[in-house]
Amino acid sequence: MSSRTRARGLKSAGVHTVHIPRQRGRRGAQPFIIVVPEQLSLTRQAAGWAGRMLWRHRGALAPTGLAVLAFAAAGLLHVKAPWAALVLAVLAAGPVVWVLLTQRRRPGTGSVLAWRIGAAVLATLALGWFAAAAGFGPLTGPLALLWLLIWGAAQTTWLIVRRTH
Repeated sequence: MSSRTRARGLKSAGVHTVHIPRQRGRRGAQPFIIVVPEQLSLTRQAAGWAGRMLWRHRGALAPTGLAVLAFAAAGLLHVKAPWAALVLAVLAAGPVVWVLLTQRRRPGTGSVLAWRIGAAVLATLALGWFAAAAGFGPLTGPLALLWLLIWGAAQTTWLIVRRTH
């Protein structure tokens, strides 16, 4: 590559220097031409924007991340160890036990009791879905729709709780 084709003193955003080693073989072969775009493609700009938005609002999207992780983990458990559904089904009763123990230690009334019961119901549904999805597969029957409903309820509750506290 001749030094006349490279920009030496000029360093602007659109000028790139590419060094191509000398080619072996035919002496009369045509040189390589490399086209380097000056700006990012529209797809790359859109992907960058979406990534920045997801990163900026990552705290608000925590239930979404957990829901996607649970969906993938349930699928993996279904393939590798479907017997794990029996263990997970027993753990699904944990939130109910938590409400009973919490009410015994620190009795709550009114909105406190309502939030405790609501959180326990949502957690029990989520753990029950996880157990069923690990046993039967996350896309079997109404499990996909149930996952979507649980995710929507958890995300909505999360956004409401984050705004008030």
